[in-house]
Amino acid sequence: MTNPYINIAHEAARKAAGLMMKFRQRLEGIPIERKARHDYVSEVDRACEQTIRDYILKHHRDHAILGEESGRSGDSEYLWIVDPLDGTSNYLRGIPHYAISIALQVRGRLEHGVVLDPVRQELFTASRGEGAFLNSQRIRVSGRKDLSGAVLGTAFPFRKRRLLPAYRGMFDDLFDKVEDVRRAGTASLDLAYVACGRLDGYWELGLQPWDTAAGALMVQEAGGVVMDIAGGESWLTSGHVIAAPFKLITPMRHAIEPHLTDALKQRLVVSRAN
Repeated sequence: MTNPYINIAHEAARKAAGLMMKFRQRLEGIPIERKARHDYVSEVDRACEQTIRDYILKHHRDHAILGEESGRSGDSEYLWIVDPLDGTSNYLRGIPHYAISIALQVRGRLEHGVVLDPVRQELFTASRGEGAFLNSQRIRVSGRKDLSGAVLGTAFPFRKRRLLPAYRGMFDDLFDKVEDVRRAGTASLDLAYVACGRLDGYWELGLQPWDTAAGALMVQEAGGVVMDIAGGESWLTSGHVIAAPFKLITPMRHAIEPHLTDALKQRLVVSRAN
């Protein structure tokens, strides 16, 4: 890798991954705090985020950082968007499927992204206009041209359960059209898997910028399309996202759109205005 921002993100993620793996040896003793119903944060999340912050600021002290656990710090056109442990529930239960996600937004546009799977030692990277890669090998979205036979990724909106009725309608319509649906619990890896063709598409409701920023850029740089559930561009702020190859994005949206409630539509309008 030659891009200096990708190098910084990779090294920060690698340091956090080392810490994460050390903590894993004593999972039962890790302090866990309940942030909200069905949403938890552990000592590992906070330690990994601090490690990432420290490394980024060591190289770019004037940059801003938006982290899942500590919010935003700094005021800069350069904003690092960090999820130090995407898949906390998996990690705490010993399920080996979680990741570190780091993206860099410059003047409001995503430019670089890294998703590191510390269990499989898989490093996904992307830079705008330069393509997407898995362990330095270029990746592309799947070549599937219709939903028949497709395998999609998704997740229940467990943090925003009021969205479940709408989500169930979307799920039922899509499940009727595809081969199968996977729910693995780590949004950044779901998006990275779309980018490399392991999944044919993905949709989810109620996400945060740190869940999607890096992985969505990978999908785009791997030849795919990312949009909000009404076909707009507010997926990063609304948290309602669809990602798929060009041939699948429209049929996915057509299955999802009839289930948009007035509240979801209003949320999309507000996100677009901002």
